[in-house]
Amino acid sequence: MIIGLTGGIASGKSTVANAFAELGIGWVDADHIAREVVEPGEPALAEILARHGPSIVGASGQLKRSALRAIVFADEEERRWLESVTHPRIRDRLHRRLDELLASRSPYVLLVSPLLFESGQVSMVDRCLVIDVPENMQIARTCQRDDVDENQARAIIAAQMPRAERLSRADDVIVNDGDLTSLTDQVANLDRRYRDIIAHSTLPPER
Repeated sequence: MIIGLTGGIASGKSTVANAFAELGIGWVDADHIAREVVEPGEPALAEILARHGPSIVGASGQLKRSALRAIVFADEEERRWLESVTHPRIRDRLHRRLDELLASRSPYVLLVSPLLFESGQVSMVDRCLVIDVPENMQIARTCQRDDVDENQARAIIAAQMPRAERLSRADDVIVNDGDLTSLTDQVANLDRRYRDIIAHSTLPPER
């Protein structure tokens, strides 16, 4: 069974995934894969460089992610173009990594993706787990973590799926507005639920 774990920016997706990992659950992070596909030497980076010029990369050839983020969140057309370049490559690598995890001893696996629904990656999973957090908390965490101002944090949130729509598509929800103990308790409860689902599942043994 593959669980799609998603949520808005700064909702705590990685923290939740690590809590599942403590219980023996493997996971793949679409954000990590997204960074891989724009590393020096990757075809996606070559396309980005051709479109935006050498100012988009540093002296070492690494993509200036903050510069690209400023471009795509200010221009919807640029964001769609970037997604057309990166999303298919991300999806291919996710399939490979998930296949590797499914061959391991993990009873189920997580696909952690902020764009689970928007990118179509939801078609790769059996259940959807949404990490929910109030917007004001999202903004504060984003500003602190990513060193951006409030306007840019709001623009990032506005570019993502609305909170209510995300929640409407969830099979399961973790509310991450409390302390770590509350969060890990919710993870433990869901882990027991997922293991029970697997024990009584009619899913085919191979995907």
